[in-house]
Amino acid sequence: MMRKALFILLNILTITVMAQTKGRFEVHDLGNFKLHVYYTNDVMADASYIVEGKDSLVTMEHPLFKDNVAEFDSYINKLGKPVEKIISDYHVGGTGSHDQIMAEGMDTFSKGPVYGGMMKHFEEMWGDSMTEMPTGVVTEVPFGTTQTWAGMTFEFRCGATSDFPAASILIGGKAYYTHWTPAKAHVSHLQVSSPAAIDAEIAEAENSLASGATLFAGGHGGAATRDAVEFKIAYLKKMKDLLEENKTAQAFVDAMKEAYPGLPGESGLEELSKALYK
Repeated sequence: MMRKALFILLNILTITVMAQTKGRFEVHDLGNFKLHVYYTNDVMADASYIVEGKDSLVTMEHPLFKDNVAEFDSYINKLGKPVEKIISDYHVGGTGSHDQIMAEGMDTFSKGPVYGGMMKHFEEMWGDSMTEMPTGVVTEVPFGTTQTWAGMTFEFRCGATSDFPAASILIGGKAYYTHWTPAKAHVSHLQVSSPAAIDAEIAEAENSLASGATLFAGGHGGAATRDAVEFKIAYLKKMKDLLEENKTAQAFVDAMKEAYPGLPGESGLEELSKALYK
């Protein structure tokens, strides 16, 4: 299921990368720390993060393309604080020779045939525009543990069961990081690639709400507030109902459009229906 979704992604991204408009930063002040969000504006809508404590930084999900890496690194330098830890959770990026943190099992997975094959294909498509792959030492963090870096707690939780073996990370009890940012939009077939994935995403979204976080961030899409998570849960439950009620892919697409007229991402419903009606 996951392998098929990833290779659908590869097919979708068989385009020539043109000169990208560089990204933008936004800062969320969460009291005892700041979360800097870097929207890369790259072809995959990736987001990178900097957790700023009083005396040091933790960086997360470094960008994949050279232009973005340069911009991200320059911004880090301007903050004038040392980087205490680098976390590569769902996305491997431009961390160079620096050591990095991963959730248990993700290092092996990132070098395996699914994720590793995806990265090799990216290199074939985009060549020199991509940064060099990391060479630093990886330290894995067990699920269910809480680490303290830059004066902040990082609680490593299991992510959605339908996703990569990476972590949902609760930062400082206030920011909840996972693979996909909740959004008031139709979900991608890359996120929900089977009926079972609907239940997995609902469970993970409910876990995020129960965490007590006030900000919800993801490797795709940046940061959102609690209302986006609540929308996602209601949306996925409605999707589950419509999947049961409609026997064909086209009927499902029509029902989703009727239930959510004008919702962003409508053009992706065809691919979503193909994944759900295999």
